Amino acid sequence: ALGRKHLAGSPDAVTAAVDATGPDDLATLIYTSGTTGRPKGVELPHRCWTYEGMAIESVGILRTDDVQLLWLPLAHSFGKVLTSAQLQVGFLTAVDGRVDKIASNLLEIRPTFMAGVPRVFEKIYGGVAAHATAEGGLKAKIFEWAFVVGKRYQAEVMAGRKPSGIKQALAERLVFSTIKERMGGRIRYFLSGSAALAPEIAEWFNAAGMPILEGYGLTETSAASCVGRPERLRFGAFEPLAGTEVRIADDGEILVRGPGVMRGYRNLPEHTAEVMLADGWFATGDVGEIDDLGRIRITDRKKDMAKTSGGKYIAPSAIESEFKALCPLASNMVVHVEGRNFASALITLDPDALTKFAVAAGIPTDFASAASSVEVRASVQSAVDVLNAGLNRWEAIKKFAILDHDFTIEGGELTPSLKVKRSVIETQYADLLNSMYR
Repeated sequence: ALGRKHLAGSPDAVTAAVDATGPDDLATLIYTSGTTGRPKGVELPHRCWTYEGMAIESVGILRTDDVQLLWLPLAHSFGKVLTSAQLQVGFLTAVDGRVDKIASNLLEIRPTFMAGVPRVFEKIYGGVAAHATAEGGLKAKIFEWAFVVGKRYQAEVMAGRKPSGIKQALAERLVFSTIKERMGGRIRYFLSGSAALAPEIAEWFNAAGMPILEGYGLTETSAASCVGRPERLRFGAFEPLAGTEVRIADDGEILVRGPGVMRGYRNLPEHTAEVMLADGWFATGDVGEIDDLGRIRITDRKKDMAKTSGGKYIAPSAIESEFKALCPLASNMVVHVEGRNFASALITLDPDALTKFAVAAGIPTDFASAASSVEVRASVQSAVDVLNAGLNRWEAIKKFAILDHDFTIEGGELTPSLKVKRSVIETQYADLLNSMYR
């Protein structure tokens, strides 16, 4: 009503406001997720979003006939950059922010691509794997065979060779086509960002013919600085967008420069000065490396690096991602080791996967009873044992606790994009963590 009244008296108000807006004027104020500390207001001018749209279009992976399922919150930079891409490229977007409706929306909307955070892809993988395990017998064996075939086939393709497609075609008909239909049947790519995706998860989707293109960026870089290219796919690696420069500092930190970088933190000049370096370089806080083809790989966040009491450094997020790829029951793992003589972990379970496991094992299906059962403990322990076998001695998880509930956004343990708030969890569960060192 107020808008109509204003326009009635000033019909050119919208045009005048647009004409008065320049590329360096503030477009969006987004507060960081607060996973490693107090949230900060990131000032992103209009030039950031127009650049992002054009840069993503230039990659050539999105088309005007695409259909996107967008569930990411539009108050989050990841969700916002996808709307910038839509406005630039011109594809259709169906919006539904309900995370619990992703599976049904995939079937109803039948998108050609969807972006998500690693937890969503872990959940899809866990659900499909748990279903195959529950089926047992010949069906489970065929499922396992298909993914062995798919992984070998795609590895040959990624190496630039032309493998025989006979077994792959059979695997497609027997297994992969069914999985694709559960995703709507039209997926060309998935896009993953906001946190590291375990290579095992990326390999699984690629084997099924639904590659995940991984992106890298922060709120401070308007979400997207880099994205993987399908023609040069490498799990866990991505290439800078056109117009964005990336280099590695002497201490291994990734530095980014380009039109997508913020102008600063709101009313926090000291914090801005800490990350905005000379010549326009932004210090991301992430540690990584660049390969001989110019692809970037993240090894960890500087702030997430933890040190044992013996002086050994550990990258918790890498261990956590690896575990979630090994354990279909897992929803989240939080590794705790700072100042301790060994690493421990808090583990939460996926409700759907837990229910299926409980039914198959013939144990009570309510969350608390199933989570505390001997059978579930043994299954999780088995995954921890496999995890530890591939870690250095000081990285191994020596003790862990399985919680009787999952982390939630409402409980303050997760951000709206499903990232774990490590500092909140370590404070909230301090007594439980301390008990593992007594």
